[in-house]
This record gives sequence, structure tokens and C-alpha cells, in this order.
Amino acid sequence: MNTEQILEKLGIKKLNAMQEEAIELINSNQEIVLLSPTGTGKTLAFLLPMMAGLDRNIPELQCIILAPSRELAIQIDQVARKLGTGFKLNAVYGGRAGSQDRIDLKHKPAVLVGTPGRIADHIRREHFSTEFIQTLILDEFDKSLEIGFEKDMVQIVRSLPNVRKKILTSATQKLEIPEFVGMSNPVTLDKLDEEIQNLRVKSIVSPTKDKLRALVSVLKPLSHKQGIVFCNFKDSIQEVSAALAANDILHGCFHGGMEQMDRENVLIKFRNGTHQLILATDLAARGIDVPEMEYIIHYQLPRKSHEFLHRNGRTARMGKDGTAYVLRGPKEELPDFVYPKGAQGEIAEFTDIDPKEPEWTTLYISGGRRDKISKGDIAGFFLKQGGLDMDELGLIEIKQEGAFVAVKKAKAQETLNALNNTKLKKKKLRIRIL
Repeated sequence: MNTEQILEKLGIKKLNAMQEEAIELINSNQEIVLLSPTGTGKTLAFLLPMMAGLDRNIPELQCIILAPSRELAIQIDQVARKLGTGFKLNAVYGGRAGSQDRIDLKHKPAVLVGTPGRIADHIRREHFSTEFIQTLILDEFDKSLEIGFEKDMVQIVRSLPNVRKKILTSATQKLEIPEFVGMSNPVTLDKLDEEIQNLRVKSIVSPTKDKLRALVSVLKPLSHKQGIVFCNFKDSIQEVSAALAANDILHGCFHGGMEQMDRENVLIKFRNGTHQLILATDLAARGIDVPEMEYIIHYQLPRKSHEFLHRNGRTARMGKDGTAYVLRGPKEELPDFVYPKGAQGEIAEFTDIDPKEPEWTTLYISGGRRDKISKGDIAGFFLKQGGLDMDELGLIEIKQEGAFVAVKKAKAQETLNALNNTKLKKKKLRIRIL
């Protein structure tokens, strides 16, 4: 399958300028540093040439991709699977059962994506051979260093004797490449100075120091659009969540204090439209697989300018329009990085209207890839035995041991009653509303 066929499968008309330049550099150089803002498509930029360079005659691991977070590892794995190249991939990360990793690694993947701690552990336990690994990709490598993965990364790099190609990516300025990476003369593609296109930054002035009432007023007319409200702390998220619930604004929460499965479920429900809104810490600023959003809101401003940029990178992605709202108190001064070079920015105004309820509900079914169940199997199951029309069936996501299916809210309970405890491909399925 060539690049044009892959892009057609992904629903992408053409690569952007950064992706085209990055692919050319990766194909013609052994050491590459790719610097580009969040949301510009770095994942696809390194996956396409990497996958094209894999050898089908080698039944062993050929590439390792390191990511600083579980969410980014999952995202890379999902994007890679969508390419449909036929190569086996696996993702391993903390919070996932080690026994499940060992089962997956018995049949060696060509590409292994994961967090440094988990991959270093597998290398120590000799769960796979490192002899045939020729490509190492350190995605958002500065973040991995920042959160304490340096020791694991050092071990991994030293355990790969035959690596020929190294690719480092980041969305951050002023970084230094650590000596342990072993890059002697890397070629750098730096797109960080390019402003995010089609992004508007607007401020919202709360009439009182307590900004919750203003936030509720802002979110009600935006309830039909997908967006993220950023907070600095999980305690702030809990406070905001209570206020939104009291005003019938449906949402999900996403922060580091949550269990991994709960965080994944929030993102699934966000992608399929069950939730239009997520309250999140900066954990969601980069490296999560969510749709292009029309807006984000800074309920609390981050302390550093690069964190502000990472948050803004969740909207106005890949040429789409987007707005970043900054919610501030009546006497709150905004830092220079919000409106640089003396710009005053725009003031946003909203009318207080009732929020719209999402149209979709998510059903979880207890059968997945491990049971040889495909998206087509599930679609047919829900349309024929479940009695749904095509427009009542939404996004289907399949995992190893289960699947998540969006159905129209009005049909959710009826569908559940019709399909629960029935069989698909000889497997009796348990179905529940997520």
C-alpha cells in the first residue's frame, strides 16, 4: 500500500508542508530532530517513512517508539494501526497488566510502542530480542526526561546495538539533546516559530473573582461543539465539575489522579460524541487522540508560555479554525505570552442559553480483537440483531478484550435489551452502558 492509498484510507487529502519535509529528511538521513507545535501531525510524519522501511522477511522487533505517557503511546498505536500496513504492532505502558504484555509479545511485533519504564522492564527481562531493532523513535523526548524517565531511556539506548536510525520529536523550544542518545550530527527540522494558523485567542472577563458562574455562561452556548477546559490542578477540576453538573452540562474529567482505564473511557466517549466537553489538566495538552476541537478554554492559565502553546495546539489543528478562550477575573493581569507584542486581543461575549444534550451514548461489549471480532462484525450485529438504522450507529472502537460502540441516546436502552447475553462469532457478549 503506497502513501496515496494510506492517506485515502485515513481520509486525508494531502500531507501538510511540515509532514512532507519531515518524511523527505527521515528517508535521507540517519539522525533527525523534528520540532513542531502540538497538533501539526508529527505522529504521521514519522510513522509513514518508518513503516515503509520495515522488512517483511524479519519476524522480529524492528522499531521501538518511546512516548512519555500512556495516552501518547495509545495514540501512536492507534494511528499506526489505521495505516493498515499488515505489520504487527503492540503498545505497552504502565497501568496495563504485565501478563497481557507477555502474551502479546510471544508473537513478536515489528513495532513496539510504549513508555520508557515499561519497555526498559521488558528489555531487562529479555522478553524480546534487540538484535534486529534498527530504528529508535523518541517522541516528545523532552517530556520523558522532564517526568523522570532518563534512567530507563539510558538503559534502552544502550541495549540497542544495531540501531541505524534515530528520530527525536518535540513541541518545545530551547531543548538540549542528551549525550546518552548518541546523536553525532543530527539534521533538525524546526517549525516551532511558525504560528498556529487559524487560531484566535479571546479573553473572557468574569464580573466576579469566582469564575465558575462565568464559565457556566460561556459553556452553555458552546455545548454543541467539542472542547476542553484546562485547569492547573485536579482539585480545581473537581470543583468545576460539580458546578457544571449542577447546571446540567455533561462532561468528562481527565487528570493524572484517575485510573488509566477511566482516562481511556473518557477519551473514547469524547471521540464518539457521548461527551462534548472534557475538563483536563495539562496531561491532555499533548499526546492524546481526540478529534479536532473548535475551542479550548483556559479556566486557569498555566505558569509557562510553552504550556499555553501546547494547550492551544489542541484546537486549530491541521488547517481547521479554532478559538482559545482565556477566562480571567476582573482585576487579573494576563501574562505577555497570552497576547504577545502588545496586542490587546478580543473580548468574547456570550448569551446565557440552555445547553444542548449530546445525541450519543456509549455501549461497552465484552468482545474484541482477541475474539477475532471486527468493526464490520459489530456493525452488522447492531444493525441486524439490534435493529438500528445506519444513522443510529456511531463510532466503533475495538480493543483487545472489548469494544465501544456509540448509539443514538434514544435507542441505547432498547439496543442493550436486544443484544445483551446474545452471541457474536460464538462468543456470548455482555453489554452495558458506559
